Amino acid sequence: MPQHDPPADHPPNDDPPNDHPPTDDPDATPGPPSADTPAPVPVPAPGVDPDEPPAVPSGKFGTPGRPLRRSSFLLGFTGALGVLLAYTLYLGIRNAGGILVLVVIALFLAVGLNPAVVRLRRWGVPHGLAVAGVALTVVLLLCGGVVALVPPIVTQSGQFIDQIPSLLDELRRNPTVNDLVERYDVVERVQGAANAETIGRALGGVLGGAQLIFGTVFRTLTVLVLTIYFLAYFNKLRSLGYSLVPRSRRERVQLIGDEILAKVGAYMVGALSIAVLAGATTFVFALIVGLPYPFALAVVVAVTDLIPQIGATLGAVIVSLVGFAADLPTGIACAVFFLIYQQVENYLIYPKVMRRSVEVNEVAALLAALLGVALLGVVGALIAIPTVAALQLILREVVLPRQETR
Repeated sequence: MPQHDPPADHPPNDDPPNDHPPTDDPDATPGPPSADTPAPVPVPAPGVDPDEPPAVPSGKFGTPGRPLRRSSFLLGFTGALGVLLAYTLYLGIRNAGGILVLVVIALFLAVGLNPAVVRLRRWGVPHGLAVAGVALTVVLLLCGGVVALVPPIVTQSGQFIDQIPSLLDELRRNPTVNDLVERYDVVERVQGAANAETIGRALGGVLGGAQLIFGTVFRTLTVLVLTIYFLAYFNKLRSLGYSLVPRSRRERVQLIGDEILAKVGAYMVGALSIAVLAGATTFVFALIVGLPYPFALAVVVAVTDLIPQIGATLGAVIVSLVGFAADLPTGIACAVFFLIYQQVENYLIYPKVMRRSVEVNEVAALLAALLGVALLGVVGALIAIPTVAALQLILREVVLPRQETR
């Protein structure tokens, strides 16, 4: 048979046969595209940025909308909102500054008293009874200090009020005082000052004093309650704090944090031991020389000895003034006694007690105490040295090794 060549305008088709020939039925299901068939290019809808990722349905709450455009108005509004939020946070911290100070004091006391709770737990005492025993001891010490300080103040104030008439009579009998009274019209000035405004200021001062007393009692009870709470949940609070750290760094942070807590607790135990020793020594000395209110003076020395750097000197000055008020030999004996005792405490007792607790440079301790007094008063002075010890540990274990690797 004759062979017919294919027409020139229809070249031979080398492609594999199509198993799914085209059909004119619009409802027919098209077959899977072949490997050589290019994928269709999606055409974005009008008004949609082609560089934005496609919206993904989020379930029953519908499809999320397109991200907001970064306009200058939106950036400015977001920045202003951040500034407003930061200022609001600053106002909140400033207004709650007194409460935050109480919380810091309670945390510091809880960290310092926790070693006593741990020691009782090692002796087999349940956790609740251990916390209750430590809290009861603190309350008894506080009540003892109040009982020692309040009666002398009340007694001395009553004696001064009783002696006012006799002091006035002695002043009237003095011709020099009478001459000054007549020359400068003291009586008329006093009568002119005794008006309604002056009386109102005096009453305001009395009310202010009462408010100060009740405020001090309220703050003391608040610190006491918070300290007991922190002691009871100390382990849970510590675990919660460590759980906020990423897992990759949690072990190292936990080791450093436990070391800081141990240093703070050791410092508190050492400082309390030194203060109690100073108070006991002062009590014995006051009994020997016959100072009035020896227990009250011992409490004053013990409390002031807790203040770093200047506390021991402050207590010595107070006791020496009481001694000089009694008589001159007693005052000289007080000054000599505290001069000798402070040397023994500074060079023998303090180094042995604090050698294993905190290792702080003397210059750093002095600067920390001054800054603490300027920022938080006596509370700042109390927490200055353990804070510096914690910062030194972080600097030595974290900051300096990181700087060496760069």
